[in-house]
Amino acid sequence: MILNVTESGAGRPVVLLHGLMGAAQNWGGLMRRLGREWRVLALDARNHGTSPHAPGMDYASMAADVAETLAAAGVAQAAVIGHSMGGKTAMMLALTRPGLVERLVVADIAPVAYRAPSRAYVEAMQRLDLRPGLTRRAAMAALEEAVPEEGVRAFLVQNLIFPTDGGAPRWRIGLDHIAAGMAEIEAFNPPPGAVYAGPTLVIRGSRSAYIQPEHEEVIRRLFPAARLATLPTGHWVHSEDPQGFLALIEPFLAEAVGGVVV
Repeated sequence: MILNVTESGAGRPVVLLHGLMGAAQNWGGLMRRLGREWRVLALDARNHGTSPHAPGMDYASMAADVAETLAAAGVAQAAVIGHSMGGKTAMMLALTRPGLVERLVVADIAPVAYRAPSRAYVEAMQRLDLRPGLTRRAAMAALEEAVPEEGVRAFLVQNLIFPTDGGAPRWRIGLDHIAAGMAEIEAFNPPPGAVYAGPTLVIRGSRSAYIQPEHEEVIRRLFPAARLATLPTGHWVHSEDPQGFLALIEPFLAEAVGGVVV
């Protein structure tokens, strides 16, 4: 599958992969900043943003989408940065096509299976009554019981398209395919014996539960060159502390990785 790509800048390629229910646009200012020095390609995952919709949300398929999209863009090798679901996709890409990944940044996710709270979010989104005249405010209110955090609700509702004529809104994402693939999104099944030996930086949020001390063993087994760094954030490390995130990834992308706080 050829994915939608938003591109900025010139130089060595850097690929950005968003998380569940996100889109390329979520990288915003970080993409513009990185575009000063690198050719930045932010991809919409399948069933997200304006990329095609299709069944299958397993990471082997999503990594293959990225590889096919980069080939179409003339990219033979790139640094790859992924957050959450995008981080798992980036890890699978590195493990299955290591020659394509020059270096790897994983933002607040481990190569393990999770029972994520996002399953309840997806179910609430499917229950939302997409009636004519539904407003953004009403959609936010309808999701409040299942999604109490206002910022998360706003993040989810950005995936609704509201027609200007007052007709029924619609999801721009492949919500039913995502719902059917939640078990695949929560899982992580690398090929037996796969290892990515290239430079790897794993950035966790100090207030996030996604990377636990017991996950470090599997991270280092699959990614033996991995360095772990921590930012004082929750799960959205790159949006909660963009300057701290940049302070870690810019020297790493420039190959001056010494000094990363472990």
